[in-house]
This record gives sequence, C-alpha cells and structure tokens, in this order.
Amino acid sequence: MSDRESASEDAAADSSPEAESAAADIPDWDDEYVDRVSDRLMHNYDLEKDRTVEGERFTLYGRMDLTSQKHFLHPSISLAEHESTEHLFVDRVDRVDDRLLDRYVDLGHRLADEWLEPDEEHYSTEFTFVAVAPSIPDEIRGRVAGFSDRTLLKYGYNGHYEINLAVVAPETEELVASENADIATAVRLWEQIERKKVGILGLIARRLQL
Repeated sequence: MSDRESASEDAAADSSPEAESAAADIPDWDDEYVDRVSDRLMHNYDLEKDRTVEGERFTLYGRMDLTSQKHFLHPSISLAEHESTEHLFVDRVDRVDDRLLDRYVDLGHRLADEWLEPDEEHYSTEFTFVAVAPSIPDEIRGRVAGFSDRTLLKYGYNGHYEINLAVVAPETEELVASENADIATAVRLWEQIERKKVGILGLIARRLQL
C-alpha cells in the first residue's frame, strides 16, 4: 500500500468536517518523490507548494508548531509552557555544492532575524533545508554529516534556533543529514517509518513527568 493510499484511508475513516477540510488543503506535486514525501508530512505539517522566500523558491514548504506543558499533580496546574516550531524547505536541484549549502545557511539566519519574536515561552525554532539531487558528492556528504548550527537567544533564556541540512538522492537511495535533522526519516522513502510501541514503564514515566 502506498503512502497516498494509506493517507486516503485515514482521511476516509475520519469523516469530520475538520478532517475533510484538511485533506482538501493538501497540494499535489508534479514531482512524484516530493508528493510521496508530502504524504508522510501532511498529518504534522502545514504544507505549501512552490513557496518563495527571500528570492529563493522551494518546491515544498512545511511548518510544524508544537506546544509542550509541564504540570504539577494535575493538568490544571501548569508549571511551564514551551513552544517549538520547525520551518521545512525542500527543493529539487540539479546538483549540490558548497555554494548552495551556504545559501541555505545564510537564509536560515536571515529568517531567524525576521521571523522570530522570542520570549520566555519560546523553546526552539528549526530551519531545515532539504536538497533533492541526482547524487551526493563525497565532499558534500562529509560537510552535511558534520554540520551543526545552533544559536542561543538571550543566553538561552529565550530558547534557541537551529539550522539543519539534508541532501537526498532518491534514484540511488542515498541520504545524508546533519545530526539533528529529524526530517531524515520522512524523506528516506525506501525505508518504512518505524512506529515504536511505548512500554508500560514508558507510559508511567510520561504520567509522572513534571
């Protein structure tokens, strides 16, 4: 069963107006690979097609917002609320070189300056760039694998922002990603996404976590 078929069955199972509206808002990509990646992302990201940012055009743009709370004894007693956001940019390119990666990194820093309004509730914002290419040169593989770029905001009191890089060559089933680029699981289409079951100890730990 394809990702699209699975997603369609999930949408059919939930016939609520909200689910139908969300499914209708999902774009279709002419690029088969990107379209299949979007199937894996659509339940967690708000997706846009052909988004232009600061003069750079991306095949797919996605945004995911998460809010986490820590409670004391009861959910009504909240100790802290942290907000995390990921901005995902995916583009199909003819080749990957250092100049392209430099453009991505520079863009990430510019967007952090323009888009972030950090406060005490802000925990993290990630700017993740994925280049879909025919191949991955060895020098690019080494650079991306060792890449790390995290900036503390107000010495960490207002959280941080981070830039992640990934390069994928679907035709040869190759992928390289920086250490914190969690999106790697979604773009590695030739492998199934593992859905780990949480054991009883894990459930207890979640209930007792402050």
